[in-house]
Amino acid sequence: MFNRLLSSLAAIALTATTALAGVNESNFWKAEVDAGNLPPAAERVPSDPLVVDLKAKGRTIGKQGGTLRTLVTRSKDIRQMVVYGYARLAGYDETYEIKPDILAAIDIEDSRKFTLRLRPGHKWSDGHPFTSEDFRYWWEDVANNPALSPSGPQDFLRVEGELPTVTFPDETTVIYEWSKPNPLFLQALAEARPPFIYRPAHFLKPFHEKYADMASLEALLEEKRVRSWAALHNKSDNMYKFDNPALPTLQPWILATKDGKSRFLFVRNPYYHRIDTKGTQLPYIDVVEMNVVSGGLVAAKANAGEVDLQARGLDFKDVAILKKGEKTGGYKTLLWGQGNASQIAIYPNLNYNDEGWRNTLRDVRFRRALSLAIDRRIINKALYFGLGKEGAMTMLPESPFHKPENLAAWSAYDVAQANALLDDMGLTERDAEGIRLMPDGRPVWVVIETAGERQEVENALQIITDNWRDIGVKLIMRPLERDILRNRVYAGETMMAVWFGWDNGLAQPYTSPTYAVPQQQEFFAWPKWGQYYQTRGEAGEPVDMDAPKRLMELAENWRTATDDAGRTAAWQEIVDIHADQVYGIGILAGGRQPVVVNNAVKNVPLKAIWAWSPGSHFGVHRPDEYWLDR
Repeated sequence: MFNRLLSSLAAIALTATTALAGVNESNFWKAEVDAGNLPPAAERVPSDPLVVDLKAKGRTIGKQGGTLRTLVTRSKDIRQMVVYGYARLAGYDETYEIKPDILAAIDIEDSRKFTLRLRPGHKWSDGHPFTSEDFRYWWEDVANNPALSPSGPQDFLRVEGELPTVTFPDETTVIYEWSKPNPLFLQALAEARPPFIYRPAHFLKPFHEKYADMASLEALLEEKRVRSWAALHNKSDNMYKFDNPALPTLQPWILATKDGKSRFLFVRNPYYHRIDTKGTQLPYIDVVEMNVVSGGLVAAKANAGEVDLQARGLDFKDVAILKKGEKTGGYKTLLWGQGNASQIAIYPNLNYNDEGWRNTLRDVRFRRALSLAIDRRIINKALYFGLGKEGAMTMLPESPFHKPENLAAWSAYDVAQANALLDDMGLTERDAEGIRLMPDGRPVWVVIETAGERQEVENALQIITDNWRDIGVKLIMRPLERDILRNRVYAGETMMAVWFGWDNGLAQPYTSPTYAVPQQQEFFAWPKWGQYYQTRGEAGEPVDMDAPKRLMELAENWRTATDDAGRTAAWQEIVDIHADQVYGIGILAGGRQPVVVNNAVKNVPLKAIWAWSPGSHFGVHRPDEYWLDR
C-alpha cells in the first residue's frame, strides 16, 4: 500500500545529513530506516523542531503506534485531515493566541511588515527541503500567474488594493511588506482553511510551462487527458482537498490511499516538525483510518464502538443514544462547548425585496419586539437540558468583547414590552384571528426559511410560533435545501432565515470583524450590502442605514489600527451595536457538541470548544498529541 510513498522517500533519503541528538525512531518507519530507504528520525526533523511540553499543558507524554478510526459522510471530506492536523505557518494555541508553528518565528513591524523565519532543515513529507523557494514559487509562479490565478492573489493580501512587496533574502527567510497595516495577514495563516502561501515547488514545477520540458509536459497532458498545463497544475495542486497521495505535505499525516472510495488511510509524516520533550516525534498515532458512511449512520456506528474519535456528524439530539452505548462500546461521550455566538439565530433580511416588509424589518422596534417575545428558557430546557446560555447573539465569555449586558440585551421574556414596542410602531390594528396588520393592511405573517437540516431548529421555531402569537405575529416556517436557502437570501427573496450565530463567537483583537459588518453576503441580515462590498459595487446595494454605516467605519478603524488598543476599541463598539440593534435574534449560546472518544485514546481534553474558526474543530486541540493505550 505504501510502496509508491516509500519509493519517493527513498529517492531523497541520501540528501539528509545533519542529525539532531535524542530523537527517537518510530517503530512504524524503523524497517525503512534499517533498509536504508529513510534517514533516521534525528535527520528527518528540522534542526530546531517545535518541542511540545505536554506536561505544561496538563497532558501525558505518550507513545507512538496504533490506528485511530473516524468517520465522514462524503469522500471529499478527507480534507478534514488538513483541518484536524492543523499544521499552519502560525496557528492558534489552546488559549486562542496565534503562535508560530511551521515557522520558527515571525517578526512583525507595525502590522505592515512580516518577516517569516523558517526552521532550518525542515522537509516536505517526501524528504525534499522546505525553503523560501516554495514561497517564491507560489507568489511569482502561481498567485501572480494569470493562467493559474485569473483573479490574482487573494483579498487578504490586498490593502486598499495594494499588494505586498515579497522578498526572499535567504533559504529560511520570507518577507511580506505593505505600506499600510494588514491585520488580516496573520489571522489568515491560522485559519481552518489556510491560504497556503507556499507550494512544493520541486513537485509542481514539472507541471508548469515555465519550468517543464515541453515535450514531456505535452505527453503528460495527453496521458492525463487534460487540455492545458494550467488545468493539470491545478489538478495536481490540491493542498486543501488532500486527495492527491503524491502531493507532498507538511501535515502530521499523509494520504496513503490512491483512488479511494469509502476507506482512506493516512500514515504518519516521517518528516513532521513537532517532537515531545522526550524526543519522540509526533504524531503519536501511526495511522488514521477514515471511513465514509451515510450521515444517518454516524451516531449508530459510534454507539456500536466502531469509531475512536468522532464529533462531525453528531448532534446534541444524539446524546441519549451515545450515552447508552458507552459501556458496551468502550467509549465516553464528552460535551464540548460550541464556538458559535448563538446555537440558533433568526436573521431579519434588511435587504428584503418587498418594500413594505423591508421598512418594517428595518425598524429596530420590530426586531427588539420579536426578540423579547421568545421564551428562551423553555427552548433551553426542552432542547438542551438547560445547558445553554439564554440570551442574545453576542461574543462568548472566552472573548474579551463579551459583556453580560449584551447577552441580556432585548432577550428577557417580556410579552408586555414586546407588545408596547409594536403598538408604538403603529401596528395596532388586528384581524379576526388577532394578528396585527401592516400599514398596507396585510397581516403580520413572518415567513422564516430554514435549511431543514437541524431538528432542533424546527423544534425551537414551533415554540416561538406560540410565543409570537401572544404579540399578534404569525410565524410561518418554510424548510428548504441549504443551497436554495442561501440563494434566496442572497437574492433578497427571503424575509427571515435561521442559521447559527456568528461562526466565531471567540473573537480576539486580531480577529477580522468582516463577518460582523456589512462586508459579506453570508451574513443573512444584509446580503446585498455584503455583495456590494465584495464586488466593489458591481452587484448588490450600498449601505443606506446609519448604524450599519457606522459598522463599516469601525471595520476600517480596525484595519488601520496599529495596536491592539485600537483594534479592541473598534471591535467592542461593533459588538455593542449588534446587541442594541438586534441584527440577528439569538436564542441561546453555549450549545454542546457531542464528542465520542474511545477509552484507549489519551490526551483528548474533557472540556474544550468545537469551532470551525478559530480552532479548526479538533485542530486547535492538537490530535497529533493524542495517543492510543490499547
